[in-house]
Amino acid sequence: MLKRYQYIIGNALLLVDACLMVLAWCAAYWLRFFHPFHVPAFLEVTKGIPEFSNYASLFPLVAGIWIGVLLWMGAYQGRRLLMADLQVGLVLRAHVVALSLFITLTYLLVEWRYSRLVMIYFGALGAVTMVATRFAGRALLGSLRARGRFVRNVLAVGHGPALESLLYKLDRFPELGLRVIGVVTDQDPGSTAQSERILGHTDQMLDVLRSVNADEVLIALPPMQSRAIERLLDVLKDETVDVSIVPDVSQYAVLGCDVETFDGMPMVRINNSPVIGWGALAKRATDITLSALALVVLSPLLLLIAVLTKLTSPGPVLYAQERMGLDGRSFRMFKFRSMRVDAEAASGAVWAREKDSRRTALGTFLRKTSLDELPQLWNVLCGQMSLVGPRPERPVFVQQFRDKIPHYMLRHKVQAGITGWAQVNGWRGNTSLDRRIECDLFYIRNWSYGLDLKILTMTLWKGFVNKNAY
Repeated sequence: MLKRYQYIIGNALLLVDACLMVLAWCAAYWLRFFHPFHVPAFLEVTKGIPEFSNYASLFPLVAGIWIGVLLWMGAYQGRRLLMADLQVGLVLRAHVVALSLFITLTYLLVEWRYSRLVMIYFGALGAVTMVATRFAGRALLGSLRARGRFVRNVLAVGHGPALESLLYKLDRFPELGLRVIGVVTDQDPGSTAQSERILGHTDQMLDVLRSVNADEVLIALPPMQSRAIERLLDVLKDETVDVSIVPDVSQYAVLGCDVETFDGMPMVRINNSPVIGWGALAKRATDITLSALALVVLSPLLLLIAVLTKLTSPGPVLYAQERMGLDGRSFRMFKFRSMRVDAEAASGAVWAREKDSRRTALGTFLRKTSLDELPQLWNVLCGQMSLVGPRPERPVFVQQFRDKIPHYMLRHKVQAGITGWAQVNGWRGNTSLDRRIECDLFYIRNWSYGLDLKILTMTLWKGFVNKNAY
């Protein structure tokens, strides 16, 4: 169902995007050299009108870069094709990345210099046309679906939350072209919210199927009714209608699920880390590059903090503490020491609190400004942490929280981070643990390389100083 939509619409958009960017490149050339616009003096560097062949020679590069970046960022996959806001945001981010790459390559690899104003026109036209085409395409497809064109009739079978969720999603995404013509259930028609859609009982499956013009049957039954599913499949085995089973794993799949095939055997994978493939490589490359660069650039500040820590309080400069990271593995996380050496001798493992008497004078300032976290750049460089991710917790606290807070351990499905979605939204220090976990799970469910960049940017202006940083 979604695969068919993704294949047809995704491939169509891919071809349209390639053509649009080439046309935008041609239009930018025409606007610059043939349309009587006033050109600002600081942009007027081209003498005469260059041959169009110089610009036409870049057609393959234009199409290749944009399609490559859009494919890499998953612009033609799954829910990103269905959700208009996700699609537009992703396309614009991909456009910026592709345009930056295009400008860099033409500057470094091509001896002939292209007009800067052409690049500006090209960037603007490309963004506008790709976004406008998507809205126009959705409107056109919606109009065709409303007229009954390219629509598949669906007969839903089941009851309970699984069926309700299925019908809700089918109604929510009419652009899929799946129109529910009725429901077959094994329950009392009066006991379900879909009573007006019910066409019959599962015992009457064949009679109902042959009385309606169904193209597809979707079975959504609870897992404990596996025998009922077997009976339905046996009844439908000689019918030409397409049959799909919607597994009810909603109570288990907190982070989502994927279906894959292992030597012909379908497997439903739940709660897997989304940080895989090229996205994982990009995230790790960014971690290495930025952490190494930060350690070099901030080395004078790191040295100054180390000297001040040594001069103002007896004890080591750095404090190494055991934390739990990816897949529940422990590692030693480094911080500048901000408390007395014997801070937990009497109390044991406890969280820092407001006006904590265990802090040193310098430590109060370091914790308030998050400067005590800077040595964790070394943990990032070594691969024990990431720049962005859920904050790592001490194992002793993890053991307390895992039994009290639902889905707490799922936050360890990605690499722990110096900053994260919870931190930039103010949930750090001694604040609501439930809200922090909600933020962590939101980050994992919606992870993308773009989200990491957004969090890093937000950290620069609202992630260092916080009233709850004790």
